[in-house]
Amino acid sequence: MFLKNIEIIRRLQIPSLTLLCLAIIMVLSKKKSQTPSLTPAIISDTIPSPETFNDGLPLPKIIAFDLDYTLWPFWVDTHVTPPLKAKDNNTKSIDRWGESFTFYPDVASILLSAKSTTPPLTLATASRTSAPDIAIALLKQLHLPTASSSTASSDVGASSKRAYDFFDYVQIFPGDKKTHFARIQKQSGGVAYDEMLFFDDERRNRNVEGLGVVFWEVPSGVTRAEVDRGVREWRRRKGREEKEV
Repeated sequence: MFLKNIEIIRRLQIPSLTLLCLAIIMVLSKKKSQTPSLTPAIISDTIPSPETFNDGLPLPKIIAFDLDYTLWPFWVDTHVTPPLKAKDNNTKSIDRWGESFTFYPDVASILLSAKSTTPPLTLATASRTSAPDIAIALLKQLHLPTASSSTASSDVGASSKRAYDFFDYVQIFPGDKKTHFARIQKQSGGVAYDEMLFFDDERRNRNVEGLGVVFWEVPSGVTRAEVDRGVREWRRRKGREEKEV
């Protein structure tokens, strides 16, 4: 992005001194706007999972996540410019302009712990991006560590899995999120909407509650704490806040 902007400025024939000042401002702005890096460490017992995944109380049959500003801190249709190239053992992806993209810090432990429960939780994505090909490419290019031993190597590439493969249902296309959930329900063989929990950063997508899906807003992206709050809200609405036989 930095190089692209410099090229545009050159074409406008801006004087050299002004160009130098603008370049310095761009470098400083770039440093401030860089997305957070996923620490390339193996998930282990020392990294906590959401408390609600292991407290013995009921869980939704399907937990769904939006992508942009929910699982990762950017919009794929405006911030990412293909082609993409994996870096640092697939813990991040670099686009045409050298910009780095990865998940929010808690995402790896959330997805891994969801698949480590007995039985594993069913996960879905429901994104309305207008760049589904880029979103899917990122999900396949970004890997998450899977080793459970606290003594395992810190080389993520030695024991990792594509983020895409953590999701049982992937619905990524422009349009009303209710359509996404209708497709998820069909794919799942008819799981009731009220057995689904959806995490999203945009309040307008609360309209899925018209179907019966429980919506939990995460305006600053998903964290383990937000997952717990969402699960507890789902239990409260369902009247399932006690252990079931």
